[in-house]
Amino acid sequence: MRPAAGEVLHFSEDPTIEVFRPQATYVWAVGHDRAPDYWFPRQCPRAMAWLGPSTTPEDHARIIGPGSGSRVHAVEYGWLEAMRTVELYAYRLPAAQFSLHDAAFVATTDVKPLGPPERVGDLFELHDEAGIQLRVLNRLHDFWAEVITSTLEFSGIRLRNARA
Repeated sequence: MRPAAGEVLHFSEDPTIEVFRPQATYVWAVGHDRAPDYWFPRQCPRAMAWLGPSTTPEDHARIIGPGSGSRVHAVEYGWLEAMRTVELYAYRLPAAQFSLHDAAFVATTDVKPLGPPERVGDLFELHDEAGIQLRVLNRLHDFWAEVITSTLEFSGIRLRNARA
């Protein structure tokens, strides 16, 4: 589930949104490269790492693994059932109303979706089709500590919801 040309996506478990209004200043959306960051239940903590221009072969092998592609996502065992059963929707939004802010796209005015929301479907299948390694761990924090001190690019979302 990725945006087409001229679109950005907003992922939600709510299939009834008719207009996106700025929350705390912005309407948030993502482009093609960061859409996989949101193939999870909203509150699910996840740690993600991928190859970047400065990634060393040693960090690639140590964290992602040799021959394991260019990206890894990690979640905790306690979130597997939610990942299997969540009904996640993608809203296609007009990219022209957004500007790039860090790794996301933001709009400061109301935004109407281009059409009805689309059910995202099987989150495990999405990861598989995209060639993204999905790891399931007891705790995210040890993995996260390795990632943030490496040469990989990374993102962590809802880490406050991870096991202590």
